[in-house]
Amino acid sequence: MTRPQKKKRAFAQELTDASARLGNALTPPLVAWLIVAVTWRGSFIFLGIISVALVIAWALYFRDDPGDHPDITPLELERLPSHAARKKGEKETMAWLMLACRMVPVSAVYFCYGWTVWLYLAWIPSFFLHSYRLNLKSSALFSAGVFLAGVLGNTLGGVVSDRIFDRTSDRKKARRNLVVAGFVCSVASMLPILLLHNLTRVAIFLSLAFFSEFTIGSIWAIPMDIAPRFSGSASGLMNTGSALAAIVSPLVFGYVIDKTGDWTLPFLGSIGLLLIGAMLAFWMKPDEELPGAGIDRPTRSESGKALKQSHMGTCLSSFILLLFDPI
Repeated sequence: MTRPQKKKRAFAQELTDASARLGNALTPPLVAWLIVAVTWRGSFIFLGIISVALVIAWALYFRDDPGDHPDITPLELERLPSHAARKKGEKETMAWLMLACRMVPVSAVYFCYGWTVWLYLAWIPSFFLHSYRLNLKSSALFSAGVFLAGVLGNTLGGVVSDRIFDRTSDRKKARRNLVVAGFVCSVASMLPILLLHNLTRVAIFLSLAFFSEFTIGSIWAIPMDIAPRFSGSASGLMNTGSALAAIVSPLVFGYVIDKTGDWTLPFLGSIGLLLIGAMLAFWMKPDEELPGAGIDRPTRSESGKALKQSHMGTCLSSFILLLFDPI
């Protein structure tokens, strides 16, 4: 995604995430049907078989080097960078501390997003089931409707982000501003959920709030913008924020619901964190590429010299910017 899709990074990323949200949307009704048909144990076996089949299909079809794939055309191959050149570049060392410092604000923003997305993925079916006393089938269908909004948000967000970048060449507008707008709109859609008790209206506002998936292409493009040559490592650092949220947030949700019996209170935490994430987003710097991490890189000696000179300075300036310079 980093190299051949430089101007379509957000859209390329959105395609993968939209597929994941499509899986989230299809799974609740499928599992509800399986539980009725073959019990919950049978549903685990059925889904396990499908998962193994997908792994086998991936192993047979996927290639690290697109040039090795039998279905690629000569025209497509001409547009792709040399795989041998990429392998040579992978042997070069990376300044981990400098990269980690640059990714701290991005990881913090992604933690705020992850807190909310795991509220949806872990609790929305139970929310419909317990708050509105729906049966398993109805709860699954309402949940699927909410998750489908994420599919639409994912796809549209990537298109909009890349279109803005194509017209303005401004990554702050194309990435950061869309993240802020998505978070704020999600907050605005969540607030009525705390006040309404009509099932249809709540489902509509939950769907609008989950439209915050609109931001995913933008935020996942940022690691590629900051460190194109090391985008895998940068993405991994960013994703630790969501992984931490995935560990902590369901525990907090469960504790709050056990103590209060109120299934709407966890949304308050998400509202607060999304607002914090919208503010922290101004410390992300997608327009400032990490020295020595670009695709069109200098020689090894020049790159090493540049990294040594800027290593500590970049780390220090990142933390100063995080504290004092949101713009």
